[in-house]
Amino acid sequence: METDKKLKARVTAKEIEISVISGGYYDDYISLTDIAKYKSGDPAATIQHWMRSRDVIEFLGLWEILHNPDFKRLEFEGVKARAGTNAFALSPKRWIKTTAAIGMYPMSGQNGGIFAQRDIAFKFASWISAEG
Repeated sequence: METDKKLKARVTAKEIEISVISGGYYDDYISLTDIAKYKSGDPAATIQHWMRSRDVIEFLGLWEILHNPDFKRLEFEGVKARAGTNAFALSPKRWIKTTAAIGMYPMSGQNGGIFAQRDIAFKFASWISAEG
């Protein structure tokens, strides 16, 4: 994925400021790290916990299949086969590296964190807080 992403905006939801970046394959990528702060003092662990679920992995894989011609389907099948087991752990960076995913983007620096395309970010937000 291109590295020319720039902070586009900050939106406020549930009294949490959420960063949005633009650039890349899809217009807006929303900070999962900021969303996770709504429920957790350890956003990275919260995101990884979300990614343990087989349903989430299937959703991420389907999104990539629909939007990413370079998605590594064979590697995805291996990840999906292990998802949900007791020993399964997956970070966004490992997901991206293993499958060539474009739906998530790690960004370092002052406004850094894990960003995701809006469909993925909304799915994560609904997992964090069903009340919307």
